[in-house]
Amino acid sequence: MDEAAGDILNPFDQSWIATQDRYELLVNDNPELSHLIPICTLIRKLKKAGENKKFRLGIAMHDLIISRSHESKLRPGQKYISIKALEKSFAITLRDTSKMYRQYTIKDLDDERLTGLLQTLQQTMIN
Repeated sequence: MDEAAGDILNPFDQSWIATQDRYELLVNDNPELSHLIPICTLIRKLKKAGENKKFRLGIAMHDLIISRSHESKLRPGQKYISIKALEKSFAITLRDTSKMYRQYTIKDLDDERLTGLLQTLQQTMIN
């Protein structure tokens, strides 16, 4: 891997580690947040599939944020996916800082609509 690729991928990897650690702390320290366990499982599954080389992760309140941002902050107009764990489902949204493109409520995180949103997001440039 060349130095430029490392400069991009290292922040991606670090964001996955920090986000996974944060979710695991939330779940382990707060039994009432057990509905977040599937998000912990999703993070491990996506990382095992190599998605940590394509996306940056973050957490806003309890929502998982998936982006192609090199920086930890999202810039105006930058697309991202938000996954909100509800009691028995998940609200997933593809949006940017001012516009919503698609939103679904799904029962589990293996839903093909989430996979489709990840593929759509992957087609955006890293910025």
